[in-house]
Amino acid sequence: MVESDAIRTQWIGRLVQLSRPLDRVDRRILALLQENAKRTFAEIGADVGLSSTAVKRRVDRLQHDGVIVGYGARVDPRAVGEGIEALIEVYCADRIAPADVGRSLGGLDQVVSAFTVSGEPDAVIRARVESIADLEKFVERLRHDPNVLRTRTMIVLSTLIDRPNGLNVANRRDRDEPAGAA
Repeated sequence: MVESDAIRTQWIGRLVQLSRPLDRVDRRILALLQENAKRTFAEIGADVGLSSTAVKRRVDRLQHDGVIVGYGARVDPRAVGEGIEALIEVYCADRIAPADVGRSLGGLDQVVSAFTVSGEPDAVIRARVESIADLEKFVERLRHDPNVLRTRTMIVLSTLIDRPNGLNVANRRDRDEPAGAA
């Protein structure tokens, strides 16, 4: 689908109104900030062919539009005593809304991320704990929630790929760019 340069609204759990569609330079700036958010606007500008002032304007716009929602440090969980990671399938009672599941999980510090999914489970949780005993306590706590009928837990043995934001903005072709364009 070809989009015009009009304001585009996307649904990502909340409405995001872009003041203009993202172009290749915006995507490269996002990729560079994802790699290292401590880069200066001058360093980014040298990479994308813009002045530091132009980069700052673009970053400000990306923040204002809700594309950039924050900055943070990536921490090795093992260094802070959270060396065990698990994926937990959650099966809920009938007619439980995703918002109810979210409220049930929201106050649990062990939850790194949680998703509603298609298929048999209603949700999948990514959790981090210090020990197997802590994981067992966490799963028991989940099972005591009135919205949860049962769980299935898989312990992560090793991480093959972990993209902190899960975005591959640098290599994504612009929606309004014709296929095969460089």
